Amino acid sequence: MTFSQAISYFLREACSSLVRSWKVSLVAISTITMSLFLTGVFLLVSSNLRQLISGWEEESKLVLYLETAATVEDQKRLINKLEQAEWASSVNLVTATEGAERFRQAFPSLGELLEGWGDGAIPSSLEIVLNRQALPAQADFDSWLESLRHDTAVSTIDDDRDWLTQLEAVVFAVEALGMVLGLVLLVTAVFTISSVIRLTAYLYRDEIAVMRLVGATEFFIRGPFYMEGVLQGLVGGGCALVTLAGGHYLLLRQSADSPLSLLADKFLGPAELLSLLALGGLAGFIGAITSLRRESLGQTAEVDPEWEQEG
Repeated sequence: MTFSQAISYFLREACSSLVRSWKVSLVAISTITMSLFLTGVFLLVSSNLRQLISGWEEESKLVLYLETAATVEDQKRLINKLEQAEWASSVNLVTATEGAERFRQAFPSLGELLEGWGDGAIPSSLEIVLNRQALPAQADFDSWLESLRHDTAVSTIDDDRDWLTQLEAVVFAVEALGMVLGLVLLVTAVFTISSVIRLTAYLYRDEIAVMRLVGATEFFIRGPFYMEGVLQGLVGGGCALVTLAGGHYLLLRQSADSPLSLLADKFLGPAELLSLLALGGLAGFIGAITSLRRESLGQTAEVDPEWEQEG
């Protein structure tokens, strides 16, 4: 028998076993489906968050809010100082009037808060678009920021990178939690598949004994069980991907205008989907291997003493 014929035989036997033992197989498939689905959810959320952070980093700015008493000369002096920095792509002066108008456009319901404050409600500011490729070492950049903070014409400095760094820490925590939870569930799935395969081997103990009597190799005896574990993992992985895709579609359809949709704006790529599917198959294969150690398979396939006497 050639290798391709053996694989075809393993596949037929594994499919037949899945159909005959569908109830216990369903437990293993459900476990792997749940574990890979939750892993996919964390992967989907973290990948979209990283995409958002990357876009925000490209649009991030450094804003210098000026003191109310800052003069036109102070503004020109600061603009000249900022333009000398290689990492400052552009410097834009936003007057108090323009700042108030931006606030009203961004927060229409809060526009009335500015009434009666005049032009002093929103201070004038300088917006600096940073060139990420030209940024110096962090210590040098912090020193440059510190010199700006000590300028008498500067009130406060708002660096978008501060909250972006905090958001990156949140994404890292989400990824770490997803990895830990996914690993725990995958280990659970492996043990479940292992138990199912061991039970199947016990049910077929008579057939295994006969195969040993006629001289069947270990590869030929174990092959169908290994294939069954792989199929359980692949079916569970496929169900997880279908469920994940369905949930993603429903989320975007029902909350297209909600901020929640930003967490699932882009679906997983082909490489990530294939990785999840392969992870399911690998978990099933490992479960089959752990359930069919030589000693355990030997115990399930002990030859009946009566057969030995008859032989």
